[in-house]
Amino acid sequence: MEKSFWQARWQEGRIGFHEPAANPLLITHFKTLNLRPGDTVFVPLCGKSLDLDWLLSRDLHVIGIEFHQDAVDEVFDRLDLIPERQNIGALTRTSAGNLTLFCGDIFDLTADFLSPINAIYDRAAIVALPPETRQQYAAHITEITQSAPQLLISFDYDQTLSDGPPFSVPQPELINHYAATYALTKLAQHPLDGPLGERTQGLEETWLLTRK
Repeated sequence: MEKSFWQARWQEGRIGFHEPAANPLLITHFKTLNLRPGDTVFVPLCGKSLDLDWLLSRDLHVIGIEFHQDAVDEVFDRLDLIPERQNIGALTRTSAGNLTLFCGDIFDLTADFLSPINAIYDRAAIVALPPETRQQYAAHITEITQSAPQLLISFDYDQTLSDGPPFSVPQPELINHYAATYALTKLAQHPLDGPLGERTQGLEETWLLTRK
């Protein structure tokens, strides 16, 4: 998916993927990551998600990356944080307190820009990417976080019946992308709801990925 696609979505206000509250699957399954106060969670393609606020409320350090600077700025405004901004390579880093958000292409983000990552929360990253990019994404995210455990939310539906994003990324594909490094455990599944559920039938699945 080209950066221009997501920039257009934000500029036109077509952000149905933005949820009005913290994701209940995060709240329910967060404990499986075995995190402690002070640990660091990485949230790829985070948008302006209220999941960021919820993770910060757990006394965690939160690092995210997003294409659109206005979304990054809105998060800091919402949290009444006055951030510092710095250009790092092709990325812009905005930070205050326990929150650091990068703006730019996730493939420009390297391990050198990150503090040690204790966990990854992928609610809307791999399902936002087209098939030709997902293998590269999975390898990249594994490399830059040193295979940190992941709480990952995916969709399984007939892609021919509904255009993505969010795309269908079913279990066989997740295994193909991650099984060399991670053990995959399905924590839950339930029928699709929301706008995607109105368009097609399928499943929303919650996965825990732990390093082998």
